[in-house]
Amino acid sequence: MLLLVDKILGAAMAKRKTKRPNTRPSSGPDSRPDSRPGSHPARRRGGPARAASRDRAGGGYWLYGVHPVLAALANPRRHIERLALSPEAAGTWGQRLRQERDARHAGLAPESLDRRGIESLLPEGAVHQGLAARVAPLEQPAIEDVLEPPAGTEAPAPQRRVVLLLDQVTDPHNVGAVLRSAAAFGAGAVVVPDKGAPEESGSLAKSASGALEAIPYIRVVNLARSLDTLKSAGFWCLGLADEAPRSLADSDPADAVALVLGAEGGGLRRLTRERCDLLVKLPTRPPIQALNISNAAAVALYELLGRG
Repeated sequence: MLLLVDKILGAAMAKRKTKRPNTRPSSGPDSRPDSRPGSHPARRRGGPARAASRDRAGGGYWLYGVHPVLAALANPRRHIERLALSPEAAGTWGQRLRQERDARHAGLAPESLDRRGIESLLPEGAVHQGLAARVAPLEQPAIEDVLEPPAGTEAPAPQRRVVLLLDQVTDPHNVGAVLRSAAAFGAGAVVVPDKGAPEESGSLAKSASGALEAIPYIRVVNLARSLDTLKSAGFWCLGLADEAPRSLADSDPADAVALVLGAEGGGLRRLTRERCDLLVKLPTRPPIQALNISNAAAVALYELLGRG
């Protein structure tokens, strides 16, 4: 099967030498975002919003860009339906695609499309770098599954466990950046309310830069009740708030922390605040009164997990 993939990648390189770079994609079904009748490139029929609604209706979506696609291929839990590469991407990334993909994806044959063909699959303006993969959403664990330290891993467990909870953070780029910081510093999960948080999407995964494959992204019906669940399991619940009298560095947190961050502008909602054991802040200097949520998450995670 790997020999078949090698042949396809070799053919893609040959096309780069014989075809003009702006050749239109073929009119066959594989050149379209969906082979069903009536499907058309998103940018010609309503742009990103229409593409997103079509993906939700079909249960899948397109990942795009080097890091999200490579991370998805390396993830045995990810179901990948299609893989599209430009000839240039096949020449640059073909070897890594073969080396890093999980055995589950070994038989996935990439489709060779020029850049315009790949763009026709994606929302307008998507920076794809010549790689795209049509995937099904990941099956995520329940919040109860992350209450205990992970077992059976060779890597040493961090001295402190941290679960991040986002209260009404709706921008997928911000959530993706938080996922990236959470994975980088070793947080256990990112938890969001089922209503008021973005679903998995190509833009979220692009901002997460591969972290969506590495850290649980858990949706819950009620964030306040999830905080109660965490507290019952021994987690100390800290809420970030600009007006808090004490800084995070001075809070002397416990070995298990549930860190709650609210939306920019609105902050934490009342019920969320009431469930927190303590409100803390990240001290800033004028004229900057507060950090955006992705930067605040990175600084807070470094304080909790990165020191020492």
